[in-house]
Amino acid sequence: MWYQGHPLQWLLLPFTILFWLVSGIRRLLFRSGIKKQHNVDAFVIVVGNISVGGNGKTPVVLALAEYLTAQGLNVGILSRGYGATSPYYPRVVTANDPASEVGDEPRLLSIRSGVPVVIDPVRSRGATFLADKHHCDVIVCDDGLQHYALKRDMELVVMDGRKTGNGWLLPMGPLREGRWRLKTVDAVIHNSQLNRPDKLKSVPPEFVMSLVPRDFRNVRDPATTCTADAFTQPDALAGIGNPARFFAQLSSMGIALSSCQSFGDHHHFSRSDIPEGEVIMTEKDAVKVHAFAHDNCWYLPVDAKLADSFYQLVHERLARAGYLKKG
Repeated sequence: MWYQGHPLQWLLLPFTILFWLVSGIRRLLFRSGIKKQHNVDAFVIVVGNISVGGNGKTPVVLALAEYLTAQGLNVGILSRGYGATSPYYPRVVTANDPASEVGDEPRLLSIRSGVPVVIDPVRSRGATFLADKHHCDVIVCDDGLQHYALKRDMELVVMDGRKTGNGWLLPMGPLREGRWRLKTVDAVIHNSQLNRPDKLKSVPPEFVMSLVPRDFRNVRDPATTCTADAFTQPDALAGIGNPARFFAQLSSMGIALSSCQSFGDHHHFSRSDIPEGEVIMTEKDAVKVHAFAHDNCWYLPVDAKLADSFYQLVHERLARAGYLKKG
């Protein structure tokens, strides 16, 4: 309905109007200063989107963490910890923490980034913890564009090929905020491998991101790797925001898939969800099934590839704030 249209969507219009009123009043309260923004002693970069569902934010967060660390900055990653059941917050996520306690994306970020990853549903509290306890110069927030209680220095929006769908706010459409919000951020990143994005009117700089695959890794033993030609006809599964994008990537690598199984984003997997024989899944799913996956389960790590001009933009903003030298 959100992306292909359906007459029944108009039944949700009253709820969309209510959502528009409530979210608009909330933004007004922050703009007027009635609701206060929390400022932390660090440069805060928010990587988010204006729509629901996974658009490819996690690879961008990892790429930023790698770049900023290479500049000699102390970097921390902050996440709400969607689906986490931790008994306390803020919580530092380690590679040994179960995804059921800390969330799938935070555990992935901890394994891949090599920087402190903190989860906290109260983002301002988590950001303060990273700045004060871990002495972070830069905090990269995985999602949280609409979490206005945390003051930010830079906003990046990630969009995939679905763009803004039918253009309506929730629940009639997929948008958390209207298209107008794109005019206020620092950059829009298009997770679009095959086609350049349509130019959006009156928005900041736009960049195209591609996801570059690494070698496949065994879910039970990540030190064991293989290439695409090692597979015959594997089954593929994905519990992410846009499973079709993952399946298309596997096909583009020359892998003839026996079946494609789609699950909801952040799906809680069980052993019965995993087929026998060769299985390929996303890295995000692999962190959730490690304990019960069989020996022939593999995942595909990917890296975000962005233009040098994107990193130059980030560098300039940090230099302007006094965290890096200009140039």
